[in-house]
Amino acid sequence: MPVPFRILLLADTHLGFDLPFKPRIERRRRGHDFFANFERALEPAFNGEVDLVVHGGDLLYRTRVPPALVEMALAPLVRLADTGIPVYLVPGNHERSRIPLQLWGIHPNLFIFDRPKTYECNVNGTSVALAGFPFARNIRDKFLDLVRETGYAALDADINLLCLHQAVEGAKVGPSGYTFRRGEDIVRGRDISGDFQAVLSGHIHRAQVLTHDLAGNKLSAPVIYPGSVERTSFAERNEAKGYQVLTLHTQNNPGAVEIDISFKPLPARPMVDVHIDPLDDDEAVLVREIREKLLTLDPDAIVRVHLKQPGDGRKPVQITTARLRQLAPETMNISLANTSFNRRM
Repeated sequence: MPVPFRILLLADTHLGFDLPFKPRIERRRRGHDFFANFERALEPAFNGEVDLVVHGGDLLYRTRVPPALVEMALAPLVRLADTGIPVYLVPGNHERSRIPLQLWGIHPNLFIFDRPKTYECNVNGTSVALAGFPFARNIRDKFLDLVRETGYAALDADINLLCLHQAVEGAKVGPSGYTFRRGEDIVRGRDISGDFQAVLSGHIHRAQVLTHDLAGNKLSAPVIYPGSVERTSFAERNEAKGYQVLTLHTQNNPGAVEIDISFKPLPARPMVDVHIDPLDDDEAVLVREIREKLLTLDPDAIVRVHLKQPGDGRKPVQITTARLRQLAPETMNISLANTSFNRRM
């Protein structure tokens, strides 16, 4: 009986988000939350609970970053690779489809899909082929060609996995559940090949598993999104953040694979919108209203303050972000919503 093996799938870590190396303002930064959850997500791998790790892209929050940030981001993956756990990394759109390796070179257990290619490994006696390519714009009409260019078909592996950083039709995002349907940057469900047992993808920040296309037809392989490890915007404030652990059971007949998918949540600080309708045009009254609202919130929250603009011709009371930070606990991240009369400092 073949031994099952496990894959840890994470994505969209966006390391470097709100983490300036030379901050102009001293305040709590959210960047440390992203690094902390990145490390937490990798714990099962460091504990020997999985056989390989796939990062589905957007390791970094943007393309041009300081070399020190690249080193910080890759260090946990290199440490993990040093233990013998293979790590597969898909460059995402935030990296503009490439990972700036700097002087890291090529680690024997760190594999990057810098172009369409397929890596093969043996896990517990099972041969596994991981095909993939970096994020591609206008993917709709070139998806099949890119998959073909990986060369996966030339291998005779027991299991074929496709690693992406793309939006597939049917994926949902945002508080309204916006659904990706048609467009040049969206992969058609019918183009998912039955040659693969699963598609492992980043890019969509909500954790989900797609099993059918928009017409209700069953996909030839499930598309598995782990979601982001932290909330990158208020549009994600109600979404659980975490990673996926896949347990693959191979059967005696070739190509027959059962996959158990388990979402593992990570801690995420609450995100709260605070709406203030100033009762008076006096700044002291406004400050009191805001302070009273903040006292009702988790001191560890990420808060966005909305000030309602008066519609009776009165001049709106203004307050700066710097003043808001004085009113809030030091543990709180607080900002002003982007309205026409809010000034930022």
